[in-house]
Amino acid sequence: MNEKIDVRRIAFLGLMTALVFAGNYARITLPVPVGGIPSFTLANILCVLSGLLFGPAGGIASGLGSALYDLTFPAWAAESWITFLTKGAMGLTAGVVVTLGRGGHRDQDASYGRCLAGAVAGCLAYYVLYYLKNFFYTGMLIGGLQAGAAAATLVALIPTSIFNGGLAILAAPPLALAVQKALNRSGLALHRA
Repeated sequence: MNEKIDVRRIAFLGLMTALVFAGNYARITLPVPVGGIPSFTLANILCVLSGLLFGPAGGIASGLGSALYDLTFPAWAAESWITFLTKGAMGLTAGVVVTLGRGGHRDQDASYGRCLAGAVAGCLAYYVLYYLKNFFYTGMLIGGLQAGAAAATLVALIPTSIFNGGLAILAAPPLALAVQKALNRSGLALHRA
């Protein structure tokens, strides 16, 4: 482990954390009578994008930026650690998938297919964890609901999950390729470790 610390990479991860944090403010919250608080948000695009650009380390930016956002709202602050884990898993999974198949070439940029696969995997990982959290933590532990009732509350989350996940899957891969290309042209290429 004699690799140099890449200050540029750390700075870009910090920038991505700030973008994820700010991207959470682009949100339309939907009131529902029971269960979690579903909302349409652009943050998932940025969470997936962080994984596509930084590989598994992108999970830090996606988790930390989202958790910091939760800390700005008293109703969500207690769950910020869960958000760190679930949104972090989104970026981490996208990053792991996009780095697979590079054949060990550190300097190889990701293709659209790998970015798309990473986006799909990242979203799937997040939504599995998100639904588990809403079933066990929000529904049963906090809400005091029985398993059947807690499961029924998940139905209200499906439309926003499909929209947010679909938007992230559609938008993050072309954004990642565009950012990658721009950074390569400017001499600031970010290659995943």
